[in-house]
Amino acid sequence: MKYILVLFAFFFVQSSSSLFADQNSSRPNVVFILTDDQRSDALGCMGHPHLKTPHIDRLAQEGLLFKNHFCTTSLCSPSRASILGGLYAHSHGVVNNFTDYPRDLPTFPRQLQSNGYTTAYIGKWHMGEDDDSKRPGFDHFVTHRGQGKYFDTEFRANNGERKVVPGYYTTVVTDMALNWIKQQEGGDKPFMLMLGHKAPHSFYFPEKKYEKSFDQVRVPYPETAFQLGDKPKWISQRLSTWHGIYGPLFDWRKDFPDTSASGMLNFEKMVRAYWGTLLSVDDSVGRLYAYLEKTGQLDNTLFIFTSDNGLLEGEHGMVDKRTGHEPSLRIPLVVRYPGLTTTAKTIEAQTLTLDFASSILEICGAPPLPKTQGRSWKNLVTNGDPNWRTSWYYEYNYEKQFPYTPNVRALRTNEWKYIRYPHGDGSADKHMAELYHLKSDPGETTNLIADEKHKATVAKLKKELDLRIAESYPGGKDKMPMDEGIKGELPDEKIR
Repeated sequence: MKYILVLFAFFFVQSSSSLFADQNSSRPNVVFILTDDQRSDALGCMGHPHLKTPHIDRLAQEGLLFKNHFCTTSLCSPSRASILGGLYAHSHGVVNNFTDYPRDLPTFPRQLQSNGYTTAYIGKWHMGEDDDSKRPGFDHFVTHRGQGKYFDTEFRANNGERKVVPGYYTTVVTDMALNWIKQQEGGDKPFMLMLGHKAPHSFYFPEKKYEKSFDQVRVPYPETAFQLGDKPKWISQRLSTWHGIYGPLFDWRKDFPDTSASGMLNFEKMVRAYWGTLLSVDDSVGRLYAYLEKTGQLDNTLFIFTSDNGLLEGEHGMVDKRTGHEPSLRIPLVVRYPGLTTTAKTIEAQTLTLDFASSILEICGAPPLPKTQGRSWKNLVTNGDPNWRTSWYYEYNYEKQFPYTPNVRALRTNEWKYIRYPHGDGSADKHMAELYHLKSDPGETTNLIADEKHKATVAKLKKELDLRIAESYPGGKDKMPMDEGIKGELPDEKIR
């Protein structure tokens, strides 16, 4: 890849104020790796039976593995905004994939930058859709419009120039990241790098060397795809849409709807390709780890690996995300930093995308943001925190561009999950609610909402959900769009 680095040297502008933090400094460097649509179990260290991720697993073996990490809105732009500023989607205003993060709202990169850090963002930003301009809080900013492509993406350089960079996306942005880190050598400031991968977002195209890695693995539809009798009707209505298992499967199925047994072969190809893209991400983590280790910076680096949201792979007959079900909400989080732990630890407590800003700023010795709805997990992982959250709420708003999921408001506790689907006009919910006992039914196979034995539980959870929403929204008013129903048309090709 040397020719790429030479040919596109304009991407990497050295700043005289950018450099490595001293090894003995109490302020660590930060490397924040963000994948797109990676479900929590798509890692070797999270028990995946086929997908091997040795480099990411090594971070967990030398640091922290968060078993119960969640997004608060399972949609790319809203979740990315929550990571930056520690706020729910309704608070920061990014409630869809077409709105950029408000430039007047604080972020943890901006806070680090104003407190002595050199900062960079490289890769998929995915807020503001067609806007690839430089964002506040970053000294170095390289991204592209929209989703980007797995091969030969047009990037906008830090100086504003756009050029197609040939090569596989994951490799290209890793080259850029390493080159930027190398240019920080020799000074007295710590750095913060955010690296945004396209993988494993649809449409899934693995690197050539990994195209056939899982060809021998059978991937049947999950059992829950056929256990819909006790589920809300909108889930069955979604089966043949863009987000259902009988639909196009992000173009892996050309003729649809397809309910045949042979149609599952297209599903298998889609899932295998999804896994294949993550093999290259693991290679990327290995390259960054190796360079930091070689240069003596690894142990003074807060190394974070996570994703923006999860993904349904056939559960309840659905693909994509957005819903309040576990595969959609739960995302990976692996952290390595000897300043937090020198031995492997597994964190069972529920952590959220809202917590990143507070956690990173505290660990880096920077002032907290003026307003946040998250919490720092620094004390949780170092000493334990008996007062840590045992419940939280989830939100998603109906999208006209993707009319396959109703408004969602859900409460998740350590033991229960309660999901309701408000219509948006203040009237009674028109969709059946869902109740799952996560301790005995982690796969959410049995909806207990109609079980009289759990009537008191439902009332208790509904009361807590309503209270949390009222406390979080200005004036206690939960504003949401109207649910216009599940529709079958395909989304515009430009926004898929």
